[in-house]
This record gives sequence, structure tokens and C-alpha cells, in this order.
Amino acid sequence: MPNIVHVVGTGTIGEPLIGLLCHLKNELGLDEITFNKRTPLYTDRSKVQDLLQRGARLATGDEAMSGFEKLGMLPTFETAEAIERASVVIDCTPSGAGIANKESLYSSASGVKGFIAQGSEFGFGKMYARGINDAALDPREDRFLHVVSCNTHNLAAIIQTMACDNGRRMDNLVSADFVCMRRANDVSQDAGYAPSPQVGKHKEESFGTHHARDAYHLFQTLDIEFPRLFSSAVKLNSQYMHTLRFHLRVQEPTSVSRILEQVKENDRLALTYKKSANQVFSFGRDHGFFGRILNQTVIPHETLTVVGDHDIYGFCFTPQDGNSLLSSVAGALWLIEPDEYEERLQVLGRYFFAEV
Repeated sequence: MPNIVHVVGTGTIGEPLIGLLCHLKNELGLDEITFNKRTPLYTDRSKVQDLLQRGARLATGDEAMSGFEKLGMLPTFETAEAIERASVVIDCTPSGAGIANKESLYSSASGVKGFIAQGSEFGFGKMYARGINDAALDPREDRFLHVVSCNTHNLAAIIQTMACDNGRRMDNLVSADFVCMRRANDVSQDAGYAPSPQVGKHKEESFGTHHARDAYHLFQTLDIEFPRLFSSAVKLNSQYMHTLRFHLRVQEPTSVSRILEQVKENDRLALTYKKSANQVFSFGRDHGFFGRILNQTVIPHETLTVVGDHDIYGFCFTPQDGNSLLSSVAGALWLIEPDEYEERLQVLGRYFFAEV
């Protein structure tokens, strides 16, 4: 059977994911990339036509077929047909739509090896972040995966690397507190811009926001209990990158030099002398895959400090598209061939940076 990855949605994650899969299709061991778009729009025609030229094949609902054809975008498959013939389906639709699609479309598609949802889809399936909980994936039971949000990737990577010595001392963390300073919207989006900083509610009991809650459940897939995780969120009037401020308390004494050694050991984390989001964003635009850095976080190491040998403070930037793209590709390859996905993923190594 051919290895077919079907992507649902062409937004800020879906569009670059389709492009990445098309560009590296042969190296990743894939035979075909298909994608679903629901509504035919003149404003989206240029990107859809470009994705078609890069080898992807379009699917849509029966009711939208003629609309796409009139605009010069020729669908090959109907929505349900594209899902049924896929090896893996990656849902990149807006928040909450993935769970609705699971109920209406995915649960009955018995021939598909697995399904992946993005971001705020709590309850879709086993939470996953590349390099954090790969060991928790079980081919006998995991058919639905939930790639956690970009900031949850960042939280988890900081905890695992700095507090837990890259996973060797998972009992070393005492507590972790994060302030997620979120960009207002993506540079591709017109709606949702914040004219001034907007603080968020602490809606999650004992965790603050969903970022810490999701990190807690992510580590729980490894039977690791981190009850003292807390996060806050504020939306800033910027379109560049999310920024995190963190405070980790650890049991064993540590130092900035020790933390830097731990970070350098992990190729999913990058260090930088840059201290502004626009400079890090610009580096990704010029050197990443179509503007994306695939590292899970970028740390301005001059902001790191340790107080009293046990309290770690610092800032880091979230490559919001990059870490989600990485985990989506990793999850898809794992669902297709669990024994070979690590080897196939190495092709993405060129888009990781030790220094930004």
C-alpha cells in the first residue's frame, strides 16, 4: 500500500506542513500528499495552485467541487474519499474542529493507520511532542495523537532539559512557573491583532492556563508526575514570536554553565545572543525551511541566571510553526512505520540550529 499523508486545512500550520511534506516526500518515504480545503476563495487561489504545482492533490466536499473548478483549482478527491485512502490524516483545522472531525469523519475510517490533531484539541488522543515522550507511543493502542501547542512544546523542552538533565533526572524538578507572552496573530493573518497587551485568565485549576496543564498531561504519558506546574499568558501587540519567561526550582544545585551544557547536548534547543523576537524571526525567515526554524525553543543565554543554586530564571522564544511541524511529521512517520521513523526524520536535521 502507498504511504499517503492527508492534511486537513491550509492555515498557519497546514500550508507550510503540506509544503514541507511535498518538498521532502521521497526522503521521508512518502508516496503522495493530499490536502483538504473547504471553501473556494480568490484570495487562497495562489497558494492552492502553488501547492498543486508542488505535487499535492486537492480534496474538498461535493458541494464545493464546482466552486473550486470555476476558480481554476481542480480537486481530485472528495473529502471522505481522501480520508479513507490515506495512511495518516493530520488535522490542522481551527481550535475544536479536530475533535468534531474525529466524531464525524475519522472514527469510522477504519483503514487509516492514524490521525493527528494540532494545538488546542484536548482529548483528541495521546498527547505528543517530538523528543519529549516518544517512548510513550505504543503502536498497539495509539491511533489518535494530539500534537500539543507550540508553547507547550517550549515548556516541556525547558523542563526536560534544564531541570531534568535531558531526561536523566526526572525527579529533580520541584516546581516550574511560566509567563507565556504570546504574539497577537500570525503575519499571514489580518484578524485578531491586539492593539495593546491583553492579560489572560487563569482558567485551569492549579495550572493557570492550558500550557502548564497540557505539559503536565504530556509528561503523564511517561508516568511522570509534575504537580507543581503553573503558567500565565499575556497577548502582546506583536506578530513575530511568542516569548516565554520561566522560573524552575530544582533539588540538585546547578549553575548557568551546567545549564548551558545541558542545552548544547540537546539539538532541539538553540542558543542565541539575540534578545529581540524580530531578530530571531528574521533568522528563521532567511535560514529556516521557508522561514521556519524547527527547534523547539531559542534561548538568549545571556538572560539565564541561577539564584541560590536551585532557582533557574530566563527567557526563551517559541518557533511556533517549527516545533508543531516537527512533531506532526514525526507523528505521521511513526504511525506509518514505528520502527523506521527515527531514521527517516534525520532529513530534517538541516533545519535545526545550535545557534540562532
